[in-house]
Amino acid sequence: MAKAEKSDATPDDSGLEGRFLIAMPGIGDPRFHRSVIFICAHSDEGAMGLIINQPSDGLSFRDLLAQLKIGAGEADDNGAPIKIGGPVESSRGFVLHSTDYGDDGALTIEGGYRLTGTVDILRDIAQGKGPERHMIALGYTGWAPGQLEQELQQNGWLSCDAEADLIFAADDDAKWVMALSTLGISPELLSAGGGSA
Repeated sequence: MAKAEKSDATPDDSGLEGRFLIAMPGIGDPRFHRSVIFICAHSDEGAMGLIINQPSDGLSFRDLLAQLKIGAGEADDNGAPIKIGGPVESSRGFVLHSTDYGDDGALTIEGGYRLTGTVDILRDIAQGKGPERHMIALGYTGWAPGQLEQELQQNGWLSCDAEADLIFAADDDAKWVMALSTLGISPELLSAGGGSA
């Protein structure tokens, strides 16, 4: 019942779970410059998301496996960079992935995604037994109750539907422009200051 009500509501009424936030030029925090965030949870208790276009400096999946003493296996993406999911709990790992991988302990997210924070999924990915599509991140972005809504009203973020092809794309540098283009917006038309009606 709640699901049907939620799908009929506007994003402002129902929350932003399963959507993108696109940082505006005037966001005011260099940690989020040109960032695209996938919102994993949003309620009256706050919000949590992962930056999808900020690779870590020099930390690959293979490096992470070595740190955790997990065999690298034969997976094709063992050299893929780990993302910086956000500034909160930067040593904690998360895997955002498709729903074709088990649901034990995973957070199911609207739009056909899951979020898992166990070491088992890393072992399975390394062995080629993990989800078909995945993104690994350290840390997350979080908002206190009402904080995200206030930032949206202050034109810090734009919101749009999430696209799996964009989340799991390899070209992190292009994701901000690609996310804006889903709204029909060219980056050249954005200014650091925004108005409100």
